[in-house]
Amino acid sequence: MSIEFKRVRMCAHLADPSWLADHIDDPAVRIVDVRESWEYDSIGHLPGAVSIPFASYRDRDSADPGTLPGANAFAELLGAAGISPADTIVAYDDTHGVFAARFVLTALAYGHRDVRLLDGDFSAWRQQYETTTASPETDPVAYETLGLAKDAPIVRTEDVQAAVESGERTLIDTREAWEYEEGHLPGAVRLDWMELVDEDTRGIKPKDEIEKLLAARGIDTDRSRPIVLYCNTSRRLSHTFVVFRSVGFEDVAVYEGSLTAWNETDGTLETAETDR
Repeated sequence: MSIEFKRVRMCAHLADPSWLADHIDDPAVRIVDVRESWEYDSIGHLPGAVSIPFASYRDRDSADPGTLPGANAFAELLGAAGISPADTIVAYDDTHGVFAARFVLTALAYGHRDVRLLDGDFSAWRQQYETTTASPETDPVAYETLGLAKDAPIVRTEDVQAAVESGERTLIDTREAWEYEEGHLPGAVRLDWMELVDEDTRGIKPKDEIEKLLAARGIDTDRSRPIVLYCNTSRRLSHTFVVFRSVGFEDVAVYEGSLTAWNETDGTLETAETDR
């Protein structure tokens, strides 16, 4: 049964730390630590968290787009960790959420309905709440998925080519300024994913600050306007995806292949020079 989220920051795909602390022993809430295994074992982790390292759910050689691992491989990971399709998942890392956000996006792509990013990372959590080095006992379950969900928030190269030509979608580059200047999709607006992070809380910035940032970049804040996010290998865009969904944008998709796939097709790029 899906959990009812009651706090202010329990919006789409985002979990408030205080809510998680209140539900830390709830068997329907499963916590996933995506850091490397040695960090999980040696530094500690959230009570009840299972370890599913970042590298385990990325595979450039799978049949699915970009670095998605493939439905069966992802299902095996979740099943081995004792996670069922009905569970609420909260994922975290210790890097402002960017690696955990990739887990959130991957789970959504394969149809898991209730998956959240912890708002703030491991370092932020342990400033207020307890951690442990004890690993939980888990019973493997059969996790079934039928492949990419019909509503997976993913677009492919041909979709991006159409968006570039039509201008009907807002294209957002989530990389750093120097990367954007060296080459970006035609018409794309730059919004470094880290600009959405609050350095004090290590979570996302307050909504009003995000609104001001979007306005300053000339990004249309009409919640119904289609948006496509990209980076290089679909990691950084994952965090921006969670943020945009959490502040109410309804039609946010990611270019799963990102610039790696775009360059393989010799797609046109604009640079700082061609923008002038």
